[in-house]
Amino acid sequence: MFIKHFSSRIVILRNILVFIITVCVCTYCVKKGPEPIEDNLIPFDKAHKIIAEKIISCFENSTPIIQYDYIEYLNDGRGYTAGKAGFTTATGDMLQLIELYTDSVPTNNLAYFIPTIREYSLHENNSIKGLENLPKTWKQACKDSVFIHCQDIIADSLYYIPAVRIAKQLGLKYPLSLLNIYDAIIQHGEGDDPDGLSVIIYKTNTKCGGYPLEGIHEYIWLETFIDIRKSIVKHAHNADTRKEWRKSVDRVTALDKLRKEGNFLLQSTIEIKVYGDTFKITYE
Repeated sequence: MFIKHFSSRIVILRNILVFIITVCVCTYCVKKGPEPIEDNLIPFDKAHKIIAEKIISCFENSTPIIQYDYIEYLNDGRGYTAGKAGFTTATGDMLQLIELYTDSVPTNNLAYFIPTIREYSLHENNSIKGLENLPKTWKQACKDSVFIHCQDIIADSLYYIPAVRIAKQLGLKYPLSLLNIYDAIIQHGEGDDPDGLSVIIYKTNTKCGGYPLEGIHEYIWLETFIDIRKSIVKHAHNADTRKEWRKSVDRVTALDKLRKEGNFLLQSTIEIKVYGDTFKITYE
């Protein structure tokens, strides 16, 4: 009788212990990653923005040094891709950049290409006919500090500022989360096409049953966002970008590595491995 009673107590204690361990494990899974150290970490501070742009430069040009003079035809449905944020001749952002530059320097040589780029951007045309001298002219323009400044202005207005707005609307707090939105808006655009950032966010919110402003833990939301973005990069709806985007899966994997390492505040030395290269970027 005593043995039976004693055994029952052991079973009860064992069950209690299992329950406590399960709760702790589940809590750890949900709460993985630090809580924000203040109520409003977004937008980036100056050092965070520098880090973010160096990381994105590694993704875009395989170097943490911003490549303002980069220009290349990638055959990805977007015509020429160039500059700090990958401005393209087929999507309108390069047009805005050259028009802004022309407002400041009316006699610049890039202005010659405005009519052709305007026509191509209007129809999202991948053609580079009539733009054969654009690469040489672009590189020459990058010797002008005014043109460099114009690239910064357009990159901020089209990508960074919208990324901050979106992050605030979602209730995101961590600098790492904003980095993910910032990088995604540069690669995917803010549009609602099947490969766009809006669709990635919609799918993430649907799968999570909401977003951080509604009480979803930011770690869970970010993990889901990265998984869905990776799937879209691997299987892009747009046939023109599909082949090129598959090569860029490393950029999403690199951001996921920062999440897994718990570097949500981007305040320690960051090691970025992408396309076979490794870069170290330090918060200063």
